[in-house]
Amino acid sequence: MPGIYRYSADTLGLRSYFADCGDGRIQPRKPAQDLLWALLAAQLLRETSFHAAEDLVHAVPHRHLHIRSEFCDDTLAYFTERMNPQPTRSALVDVLRRAKRNKAFQEDPFIGLAIDGTAVGRCRHSSCSMCRPYRDAHAAVAGYLHHFAMISVVGTHLSLPFDVEPYGPKDSAYAAGQRLLRRAKAALGSRFADYLVVDAAYATSTFLHVARELGIPVLARLKSNLPELSGEVERRLGHKRPHRVTEHNGHRVELWDSADFAPWETLDWEWVRVLRYREISPEGEIVAEAQGFTDLPVGQVGTLSLFKMARSRWEIENQGFNDGKSRQGLEHICHHEPRSLLICWLLTLLALVIGRLFRIRYLRRGNHPGPTAIQLVRLLRISLGQRRHIHSP
Repeated sequence: MPGIYRYSADTLGLRSYFADCGDGRIQPRKPAQDLLWALLAAQLLRETSFHAAEDLVHAVPHRHLHIRSEFCDDTLAYFTERMNPQPTRSALVDVLRRAKRNKAFQEDPFIGLAIDGTAVGRCRHSSCSMCRPYRDAHAAVAGYLHHFAMISVVGTHLSLPFDVEPYGPKDSAYAAGQRLLRRAKAALGSRFADYLVVDAAYATSTFLHVARELGIPVLARLKSNLPELSGEVERRLGHKRPHRVTEHNGHRVELWDSADFAPWETLDWEWVRVLRYREISPEGEIVAEAQGFTDLPVGQVGTLSLFKMARSRWEIENQGFNDGKSRQGLEHICHHEPRSLLICWLLTLLALVIGRLFRIRYLRRGNHPGPTAIQLVRLLRISLGQRRHIHSP
């Protein structure tokens, strides 16, 4: 743990963030830096509750954790309730910009961003302003969930989710996505990313116009929610032979690419480029089939590159939501209060970013293979050294 702390503080430039993380407590009795690093260390070790963080600090020598004092889980609840989320958001963006300057993404010609929404934190009763009801088969309220839109770097063999935007009962996914995209572009700068990939839920004229206003080309999934365009694509490409056939991960890939579709009435584009692809296994089974549309010109991005961009959308699903929920406790409610929920989500993303950069870009220097994600967790646990007696609750 001392090694990854030094890497975070010095190599990633987070030392100033650790010293001033936006603590809003009036008369703090425990140092904010200790509480912040305890939450991040627990996430890096896949211990995802406040009580687990408390036990970790009680059980491990302080010098091994870089924490000077012990505390209880109620202290973490009080701390996260009063923590300003902006410094954490800024820290995540600063890490991404530093990673780009240090050539972390140089292996890939295009850097992408992906936005998508998800639901976490299931509960039986509404306890905060972000609780949204979900209904059973009889349309009765069966419980409540918390929803947010997430944005992630994709298409670089290094998926790095770096911000979330919650939305409440009267909000929507694409409205939250617009706020998220505006904030991300303002923070990252106009030349950080080359494209944005989104699901069909964001394929609305309003969202696409916001992206064009911000100067980022969009590749959106095309489904039946745009019946006019999808119907025209089926009529013109449905019975045609593929324009190109290639191999991808051992699968045969058939590609259709046409840049002369007309936009629908409310979309202020001159033309619409449509990509259609079908992946076929060596046994002849269709394993994936999808289509999307974009405003990226053919002269700037070729068919194969556009296909790889379209495939990069799955990174936010697999390495953002799936990893966050199944391995990092993104589903867990540590403290049911809106500000605390947001801070915990952001710190989960920060821990993911630190862990992936440390494992994939730092530990794999040279020709030797780096550890897998679970191997890194085990190495971090071993580095904690001799454990002390765990206090009984």
